[in-house]
Amino acid sequence: MNDSVNTWQATRLVAAREIRAKLRDRTFLFSTVLFLFIAIGATVLPALLAGGPSSVAVSRPAVGATLRDAGLQVRLVGDDATAERLVRSGDVDAAVVGTPDGSAVLAMDERPNDVVRALSTSPPVRLLDPDALDPIVAFLVPFAFALVFFMTSQTFGLQIAQSVTEEKQTRIVEILVAAVPVRVLLAGKVIAVGLLALGQIALLVLVTVAGTQFGGSAGILGLIGPALGWFVPFFLVGFVLLAALWAVAGALANRQEDLAGVSMPVQLLVMLPFFAVLFLNDNPTAMRILSYVPFSAPTAMPLRLFNGDAAGWEPVVALLVLLATAAGALIVGERLYEGSLLRTNGRTSLRTAWRERA
Repeated sequence: MNDSVNTWQATRLVAAREIRAKLRDRTFLFSTVLFLFIAIGATVLPALLAGGPSSVAVSRPAVGATLRDAGLQVRLVGDDATAERLVRSGDVDAAVVGTPDGSAVLAMDERPNDVVRALSTSPPVRLLDPDALDPIVAFLVPFAFALVFFMTSQTFGLQIAQSVTEEKQTRIVEILVAAVPVRVLLAGKVIAVGLLALGQIALLVLVTVAGTQFGGSAGILGLIGPALGWFVPFFLVGFVLLAALWAVAGALANRQEDLAGVSMPVQLLVMLPFFAVLFLNDNPTAMRILSYVPFSAPTAMPLRLFNGDAAGWEPVVALLVLLATAAGALIVGERLYEGSLLRTNGRTSLRTAWRERA
Protein backbone atom coordinates (compact mmCIF):
# COMPACT_ATOMS: atom_id res chain seq x y z
CA MET A 1 0.00 0.00 0.00
CA ASN A 2 2.77 2.41 0.90
CA ASP A 3 4.64 1.55 -2.30
CA SER A 4 1.63 2.41 -4.43
CA VAL A 5 1.09 5.66 -2.56
CA ASN A 6 4.74 6.58 -2.92
CA THR A 7 4.65 5.71 -6.62
CA TRP A 8 1.61 7.92 -7.13
CA GLN A 9 3.20 10.77 -5.18
CA ALA A 10 6.39 10.47 -7.21
CA THR A 11 4.38 10.46 -10.46
CA ARG A 12 2.58 13.61 -9.35
CA LEU A 13 5.90 15.30 -8.60
CA VAL A 14 7.31 14.40 -12.01
CA ALA A 15 4.12 15.57 -13.74
CA ALA A 16 4.13 18.85 -11.79
CA ARG A 17 7.77 19.42 -12.73
CA GLU A 18 7.00 18.85 -16.41
CA ILE A 19 3.99 21.18 -16.31
CA ARG A 20 5.96 23.98 -14.61
CA ALA A 21 8.74 23.66 -17.16
CA LYS A 22 6.30 23.72 -20.07
CA LEU A 23 4.39 26.74 -18.74
CA ARG A 24 7.69 28.65 -18.74
CA ASP A 25 8.46 27.53 -22.29
CA ARG A 26 7.98 30.44 -24.67
CA THR A 27 7.34 28.12 -27.63
CA PHE A 28 4.43 26.45 -25.82
CA LEU A 29 2.97 29.79 -24.72
CA PHE A 30 3.37 31.29 -28.19
CA SER A 31 1.70 28.30 -29.87
CA THR A 32 -1.22 28.47 -27.41
CA VAL A 33 -1.76 32.18 -28.06
CA LEU A 34 -1.46 31.60 -31.81
CA PHE A 35 -4.09 28.85 -31.76
CA LEU A 36 -6.41 31.10 -29.74
CA PHE A 37 -6.01 33.95 -32.23
CA ILE A 38 -6.75 31.55 -35.10
CA ALA A 39 -9.91 30.35 -33.34
CA ILE A 40 -10.99 33.94 -32.66
CA GLY A 41 -10.28 34.98 -36.22
CA ALA A 42 -12.15 32.03 -37.74
CA THR A 43 -15.30 32.65 -35.68
CA VAL A 44 -15.43 36.38 -34.94
CA LEU A 45 -13.85 38.11 -37.94
CA PRO A 46 -16.49 36.99 -40.49
CA ALA A 47 -19.21 38.59 -38.38
CA LEU A 48 -17.19 41.78 -37.92
CA LEU A 49 -16.28 42.07 -41.58
CA ALA A 50 -19.85 41.42 -42.65
CA GLY A 51 -20.99 44.59 -40.85
CA GLY A 52 -24.36 45.28 -39.28
CA PRO A 53 -27.79 45.49 -40.95
CA SER A 54 -28.47 48.37 -43.32
CA SER A 55 -30.15 51.52 -42.04
CA VAL A 56 -33.19 52.54 -44.10
CA ALA A 57 -35.25 55.72 -44.15
CA VAL A 58 -38.98 55.27 -44.97
CA SER A 59 -42.03 57.49 -44.80
CA ARG A 60 -44.66 54.73 -44.72
CA PRO A 61 -45.08 52.88 -41.40
CA ALA A 62 -46.26 49.64 -43.09
CA VAL A 63 -43.08 49.41 -45.17
CA GLY A 64 -41.04 50.28 -42.09
CA ALA A 65 -42.62 47.39 -40.15
CA THR A 66 -41.71 44.95 -42.96
CA LEU A 67 -38.10 46.12 -42.98
CA ARG A 68 -37.88 46.03 -39.19
CA ASP A 69 -39.16 42.44 -39.14
CA ALA A 70 -36.32 41.57 -41.53
CA GLY A 71 -33.77 42.83 -38.96
CA LEU A 72 -32.95 46.14 -40.63
CA GLN A 73 -32.52 49.49 -38.86
CA VAL A 74 -35.54 51.60 -39.80
CA ARG A 75 -35.80 55.37 -39.52
CA LEU A 76 -39.29 56.80 -40.08
CA VAL A 77 -39.40 60.26 -41.75
CA GLY A 78 -42.16 62.63 -42.80
CA ASP A 79 -41.84 62.36 -46.59
CA ASP A 80 -39.85 60.79 -49.41
CA ALA A 81 -37.80 63.95 -49.98
CA THR A 82 -36.46 63.76 -46.44
CA ALA A 83 -35.62 60.07 -46.90
CA GLU A 84 -33.65 60.85 -50.08
CA ARG A 85 -31.83 63.71 -48.33
CA LEU A 86 -30.72 61.35 -45.52
CA VAL A 87 -29.25 58.96 -48.10
CA ARG A 88 -27.32 61.75 -49.82
CA SER A 89 -25.94 63.01 -46.49
CA GLY A 90 -24.81 59.52 -45.48
CA ASP A 91 -27.05 59.33 -42.41
CA VAL A 92 -28.69 56.13 -43.71
CA ASP A 93 -27.60 53.45 -46.15
CA ALA A 94 -30.80 53.42 -48.20
CA ALA A 95 -34.30 54.76 -48.48
CA VAL A 96 -37.61 53.35 -49.71
CA VAL A 97 -39.75 55.90 -51.54
CA GLY A 98 -43.06 55.72 -53.34
CA THR A 99 -43.37 55.69 -57.14
CA PRO A 100 -46.31 55.49 -59.53
CA ASP A 101 -45.58 51.78 -59.95
CA GLY A 102 -45.18 51.03 -56.22
CA SER A 103 -41.86 51.50 -54.40
CA ALA A 104 -38.22 52.20 -55.22
CA VAL A 105 -35.04 51.75 -53.22
CA LEU A 106 -32.54 54.62 -53.19
CA ALA A 107 -28.85 54.20 -52.39
CA MET A 108 -25.67 56.13 -53.20
CA ASP A 109 -23.13 53.80 -54.82
CA GLU A 110 -23.84 50.21 -53.71
CA ARG A 111 -26.92 48.05 -54.16
CA PRO A 112 -28.47 47.33 -50.70
CA ASN A 113 -29.25 43.66 -51.25
CA ASP A 114 -30.61 43.09 -47.76
CA VAL A 115 -33.21 45.86 -48.28
CA VAL A 116 -34.20 44.45 -51.66
CA ARG A 117 -34.57 40.95 -50.21
CA ALA A 118 -36.73 42.28 -47.37
CA LEU A 119 -39.12 43.92 -49.87
CA SER A 120 -39.20 41.00 -52.31
CA THR A 121 -41.95 38.40 -52.29
CA SER A 122 -40.46 34.91 -52.39
CA PRO A 123 -42.39 31.87 -53.64
CA PRO A 124 -43.03 29.02 -51.17
CA VAL A 125 -40.15 26.56 -50.87
CA ARG A 126 -40.46 22.83 -50.13
CA LEU A 127 -37.26 21.08 -49.01
CA LEU A 128 -36.88 17.51 -50.25
CA ASP A 129 -34.04 16.78 -47.78
CA PRO A 130 -34.42 19.18 -44.84
CA ASP A 131 -31.92 17.29 -42.66
CA ALA A 132 -29.07 17.44 -45.18
CA LEU A 133 -25.85 19.00 -43.92
CA ASP A 134 -24.53 22.21 -45.32
CA PRO A 135 -21.64 21.27 -47.70
CA ILE A 136 -19.28 23.71 -45.98
CA VAL A 137 -20.07 22.24 -42.55
CA ALA A 138 -19.77 18.71 -43.93
CA PHE A 139 -16.22 19.55 -45.09
CA LEU A 140 -15.05 21.66 -42.15
CA VAL A 141 -16.09 19.29 -39.33
CA PRO A 142 -14.04 16.30 -40.58
CA PHE A 143 -11.12 18.61 -41.28
CA ALA A 144 -11.33 20.19 -37.81
CA PHE A 145 -11.51 16.86 -35.93
CA ALA A 146 -8.61 15.39 -37.90
CA LEU A 147 -6.51 18.56 -37.69
CA VAL A 148 -6.94 18.98 -33.92
CA PHE A 149 -5.85 15.42 -33.18
CA PHE A 150 -3.02 15.55 -35.72
CA MET A 151 -1.60 18.89 -34.54
CA THR A 152 -1.89 18.02 -30.85
CA SER A 153 -0.36 14.56 -31.21
CA GLN A 154 2.44 15.82 -33.43
CA THR A 155 3.27 18.96 -31.43
CA PHE A 156 3.03 17.62 -27.89
CA GLY A 157 4.39 14.21 -28.83
CA LEU A 158 7.50 15.75 -30.36
CA GLN A 159 7.93 17.85 -27.22
CA ILE A 160 7.88 14.66 -25.10
CA ALA A 161 10.55 13.08 -27.29
CA GLN A 162 12.72 16.22 -27.25
CA SER A 163 12.44 16.48 -23.47
CA VAL A 164 13.49 12.85 -22.99
CA THR A 165 16.41 13.17 -25.41
CA GLU A 166 17.58 16.41 -23.81
CA GLU A 167 17.58 14.87 -20.34
CA LYS A 168 19.44 11.88 -21.69
CA GLN A 169 21.99 14.00 -23.59
CA THR A 170 22.71 16.23 -20.58
CA ARG A 171 22.72 13.19 -18.23
CA ILE A 172 20.10 14.78 -16.01
CA VAL A 173 18.17 11.55 -16.41
CA GLU A 174 20.80 9.72 -14.35
CA ILE A 175 19.98 11.95 -11.38
CA LEU A 176 16.24 11.52 -11.94
CA VAL A 177 16.46 7.73 -12.18
CA ALA A 178 18.43 7.63 -8.94
CA ALA A 179 15.49 9.36 -7.23
CA VAL A 180 12.44 7.72 -8.86
CA PRO A 181 11.78 4.56 -10.91
CA VAL A 182 11.93 4.80 -14.69
CA ARG A 183 8.25 3.92 -15.08
CA VAL A 184 7.38 6.90 -12.86
CA LEU A 185 9.30 9.21 -15.19
CA LEU A 186 7.38 7.84 -18.16
CA ALA A 187 4.01 8.09 -16.43
CA GLY A 188 4.71 11.62 -15.18
CA LYS A 189 5.66 12.89 -18.63
CA VAL A 190 2.62 11.33 -20.31
CA ILE A 191 0.22 12.67 -17.65
CA ALA A 192 1.74 16.16 -17.69
CA VAL A 193 1.68 16.59 -21.45
CA GLY A 194 -1.76 15.01 -21.65
CA LEU A 195 -3.14 17.54 -19.17
CA LEU A 196 -1.50 20.42 -21.03
CA ALA A 197 -2.90 19.23 -24.35
CA LEU A 198 -6.36 18.83 -22.83
CA GLY A 199 -6.15 22.31 -21.30
CA GLN A 200 -5.13 23.85 -24.60
CA ILE A 201 -8.01 22.16 -26.41
CA ALA A 202 -10.44 23.26 -23.68
CA LEU A 203 -9.36 26.88 -24.23
CA LEU A 204 -9.85 26.50 -27.98
CA VAL A 205 -13.33 25.03 -27.47
CA LEU A 206 -14.34 27.87 -25.12
CA VAL A 207 -13.09 30.52 -27.55
CA THR A 208 -14.78 28.78 -30.49
CA VAL A 209 -18.11 28.47 -28.66
CA ALA A 210 -17.99 32.15 -27.67
CA GLY A 211 -17.06 33.08 -31.23
CA THR A 212 -19.92 31.12 -32.78
CA GLN A 213 -22.35 32.76 -30.37
CA PHE A 214 -21.02 36.18 -31.35
CA GLY A 215 -21.03 35.36 -35.05
CA GLY A 216 -24.55 33.93 -35.08
CA SER A 217 -23.48 30.34 -35.86
CA ALA A 218 -24.62 28.75 -32.61
CA GLY A 219 -26.71 26.18 -34.50
CA ILE A 220 -23.55 24.39 -35.62
CA LEU A 221 -22.80 23.42 -32.02
CA GLY A 222 -26.02 21.43 -31.83
CA LEU A 223 -24.94 19.42 -34.89
CA ILE A 224 -21.47 18.50 -33.63
CA GLY A 225 -22.34 18.15 -29.92
CA PRO A 226 -22.80 14.32 -29.82
CA ALA A 227 -19.70 13.70 -31.94
CA LEU A 228 -17.70 16.13 -29.80
CA GLY A 229 -18.78 14.28 -26.65
CA TRP A 230 -17.29 11.04 -28.00
CA PHE A 231 -14.23 12.83 -29.40
CA VAL A 232 -13.00 13.74 -25.90
CA PRO A 233 -12.49 10.14 -24.57
CA PHE A 234 -11.18 8.96 -27.94
CA PHE A 235 -8.74 11.88 -28.01
CA LEU A 236 -7.47 11.23 -24.46
CA VAL A 237 -6.88 7.50 -24.95
CA GLY A 238 -5.40 7.98 -28.42
CA PHE A 239 -3.08 10.68 -27.13
CA VAL A 240 -1.82 8.42 -24.31
CA LEU A 241 -1.14 5.70 -26.89
CA LEU A 242 0.95 8.01 -29.06
CA ALA A 243 2.61 9.79 -26.13
CA ALA A 244 4.05 6.49 -24.90
CA LEU A 245 5.51 5.85 -28.36
CA TRP A 246 6.95 9.37 -28.58
CA ALA A 247 8.64 8.91 -25.19
CA VAL A 248 10.22 5.67 -26.40
CA ALA A 249 11.46 7.44 -29.55
CA GLY A 250 13.10 10.09 -27.38
CA ALA A 251 14.77 7.45 -25.21
CA LEU A 252 16.14 5.57 -28.24
CA ALA A 253 17.88 8.71 -29.55
CA ASN A 254 21.16 9.76 -28.00
CA ARG A 255 21.21 13.32 -29.38
CA GLN A 256 18.64 15.81 -30.65
CA GLU A 257 20.13 15.39 -34.13
CA ASP A 258 19.17 11.68 -34.10
CA LEU A 259 15.57 12.31 -33.09
CA ALA A 260 14.17 12.91 -36.58
CA GLY A 261 15.30 9.50 -37.82
CA VAL A 262 14.30 7.61 -34.69
CA SER A 263 10.86 9.20 -34.50
CA MET A 264 9.96 8.68 -38.17
CA PRO A 265 7.83 5.53 -37.51
CA VAL A 266 5.84 7.41 -34.86
CA GLN A 267 5.38 10.40 -37.17
CA LEU A 268 4.01 8.06 -39.84
CA LEU A 269 1.57 6.60 -37.32
CA VAL A 270 0.29 10.15 -36.79
CA MET A 271 0.38 11.43 -40.38
CA LEU A 272 -1.00 8.46 -42.32
CA PRO A 273 -4.27 8.18 -40.31
CA PHE A 274 -4.70 11.97 -40.59
CA PHE A 275 -4.58 11.92 -44.39
CA ALA A 276 -6.60 8.70 -44.58
CA VAL A 277 -9.48 10.20 -42.59
CA LEU A 278 -9.22 13.51 -44.45
CA PHE A 279 -9.39 12.01 -47.95
CA LEU A 280 -11.63 9.00 -47.25
CA ASN A 281 -14.23 10.63 -44.98
CA ASP A 282 -16.89 10.26 -47.72
CA ASN A 283 -16.19 6.51 -48.14
CA PRO A 284 -18.42 4.57 -45.67
CA THR A 285 -16.50 1.29 -45.98
CA ALA A 286 -13.09 2.89 -45.49
CA MET A 287 -14.33 4.96 -42.55
CA ARG A 288 -15.85 1.88 -40.89
CA ILE A 289 -12.46 0.16 -41.04
CA LEU A 290 -10.56 3.28 -39.91
CA SER A 291 -12.89 3.72 -36.92
CA TYR A 292 -11.58 0.44 -35.45
CA VAL A 293 -7.89 1.03 -36.26
CA PRO A 294 -6.41 2.44 -33.01
CA PHE A 295 -4.37 5.20 -34.64
CA SER A 296 -7.25 6.56 -36.73
CA ALA A 297 -10.18 5.75 -34.42
CA PRO A 298 -9.92 9.03 -32.41
CA THR A 299 -11.04 10.97 -35.50
CA ALA A 300 -12.79 8.37 -37.69
CA MET A 301 -15.35 7.20 -35.11
CA PRO A 302 -16.51 10.70 -34.02
CA LEU A 303 -16.89 11.60 -37.71
CA ARG A 304 -19.06 8.54 -38.36
CA LEU A 305 -21.21 9.58 -35.39
CA PHE A 306 -21.45 13.10 -36.80
CA ASN A 307 -22.58 11.73 -40.16
CA GLY A 308 -25.01 9.29 -38.53
CA ASP A 309 -23.23 6.25 -40.03
CA ALA A 310 -22.38 4.42 -36.78
CA ALA A 311 -24.64 2.23 -34.63
CA GLY A 312 -24.90 2.99 -30.93
CA TRP A 313 -22.67 0.08 -29.90
CA GLU A 314 -19.83 0.84 -32.32
CA PRO A 315 -18.11 3.70 -30.44
CA VAL A 316 -18.10 1.58 -27.27
CA VAL A 317 -16.39 -1.33 -29.04
CA ALA A 318 -13.94 0.98 -30.83
CA LEU A 319 -13.05 2.72 -27.57
CA LEU A 320 -12.44 -0.66 -25.85
CA VAL A 321 -10.11 -1.66 -28.72
CA LEU A 322 -8.30 1.65 -28.37
CA LEU A 323 -8.02 1.23 -24.58
CA ALA A 324 -6.55 -2.26 -24.97
CA THR A 325 -4.05 -1.00 -27.56
CA ALA A 326 -3.05 1.94 -25.36
CA ALA A 327 -2.54 -0.37 -22.37
CA GLY A 328 -0.36 -2.66 -24.47
CA ALA A 329 1.62 0.33 -25.78
CA LEU A 330 2.25 1.53 -22.23
CA ILE A 331 3.49 -1.91 -21.14
CA VAL A 332 5.77 -2.35 -24.15
CA GLY A 333 6.78 1.31 -24.09
CA GLU A 334 7.76 1.12 -20.42
CA ARG A 335 10.10 -1.80 -21.12
CA LEU A 336 11.67 -0.13 -24.17
CA TYR A 337 11.92 3.18 -22.32
CA GLU A 338 13.66 1.55 -19.37
CA GLY A 339 15.96 -0.46 -21.61
CA SER A 340 17.20 2.56 -23.58
CA LEU A 341 17.02 5.54 -21.25
CA LEU A 342 20.42 5.12 -19.61
CA ARG A 343 22.27 3.97 -22.73
CA THR A 344 24.33 6.96 -23.86
CA ASN A 345 26.80 5.26 -26.20
CA GLY A 346 24.90 5.98 -29.41
CA ARG A 347 21.48 5.32 -30.88
CA THR A 348 19.76 2.33 -29.28
CA SER A 349 17.97 -0.28 -31.38
CA LEU A 350 14.58 -1.68 -30.42
CA ARG A 351 16.05 -5.17 -29.98
CA THR A 352 18.74 -3.90 -27.62
CA ALA A 353 16.26 -1.82 -25.64
CA TRP A 354 13.94 -4.82 -25.28
CA ARG A 355 16.74 -7.11 -24.10
CA GLU A 356 18.49 -4.76 -21.72
CA ARG A 357 16.62 -2.90 -19.00
CA ALA A 358 18.01 -0.24 -16.72
